[in-house]
Amino acid sequence: MGGTRTSLTKPVIGALTQAGHIVQLFVDVVRNTFKRPFQFKEFIEQAWFIASVTILPTALVAIPFGAVVSLQTGSLIKQLGAEAFTGAASVLAVIQQGSPIVTALLIAGAAGSAVTADLGSRTIREEIDAMEVLGINPVQRLVVPRVLAMVLVAVLLNGLVSVVGIAGGYFFNVILQGGTPGAYLASFSALAQLPDLYIAEVKAAIFGVIAGVIAAYKGLTPKGGPKGVGEAVNQAVVITFLVLFFANLILTMVYLQIVPAKGA
Repeated sequence: MGGTRTSLTKPVIGALTQAGHIVQLFVDVVRNTFKRPFQFKEFIEQAWFIASVTILPTALVAIPFGAVVSLQTGSLIKQLGAEAFTGAASVLAVIQQGSPIVTALLIAGAAGSAVTADLGSRTIREEIDAMEVLGINPVQRLVVPRVLAMVLVAVLLNGLVSVVGIAGGYFFNVILQGGTPGAYLASFSALAQLPDLYIAEVKAAIFGVIAGVIAAYKGLTPKGGPKGVGEAVNQAVVITFLVLFFANLILTMVYLQIVPAKGA
C-alpha cells in the first residue's frame, strides 16, 4: 500500500517541484532584465533568428486558419439569417483567439525548441558551469535576451497572423461563399472594438514569456547527455502547449469579465 501511494505521489511532487523551479527562473529573468549591462547584441541576434524560423510558417498557417474560421462562421451565421455580421464574427474569432494561439504554437514549437536545444547543448558541454566559474550570470547573459526576443517576435507575429487571417477570411467568404464585401467590412465596427486587439497583443506577450522561460529552464536542466537534450526539447514543447492553453483560458475569462461586449 505504501509503495502504491509513493508511486502515485512521486509524479505529482516532481511536477510541483518543476513548476516551482520554472517560477523561480521567471523571477530571476525579471530581476536580471533590469541589470546592466544589457546584452543588446545577443537580443538582436536572437530576435532575428526567432523571426527567421517563425515568420514563414506563421504566415502559411494563418491563411488556412483564417479561411477555416471564415467559412465555418459564415456557414453558421447564414443558417441563423445574420449574414451582415459574418465579418465581425470572423474578425473577433481571429483576433481574440486565433492569432494569439497560432502565434503561441509557432513560438513554442519552432523558437522554443531551438532555444532549448541551444542552451541544452551548452549545458552538456559545461559551458554554463564555466560561465558561473568566471562570475558570469548565465540567466542575464543567455536567458534574458532569448526571453525578451521571444516576447518581441510573438507580439509582431500576432499582428502578422491577424492581418493574414483577416485577409484570408475576407477572400474565402466573399469569393467562395458569395458574401458582400461592403457588409463584411462594415460589420467590423458592429461587434469588434479596440480592446480586442489589445488583449490579443497582451496574450501574445505573455505567451512569449511563458514559452521563453520554459524553454530556457529545460535547456539549462537536461539529463543524460545528448539524448537528454532531445528529451528536454520534447518536454519543453509539450509543457509549453499545456501551460499556454490554460493561460489563454484564464486571460479570456478575465477579459470578458472586465471588458463588456460592444452593445451590451
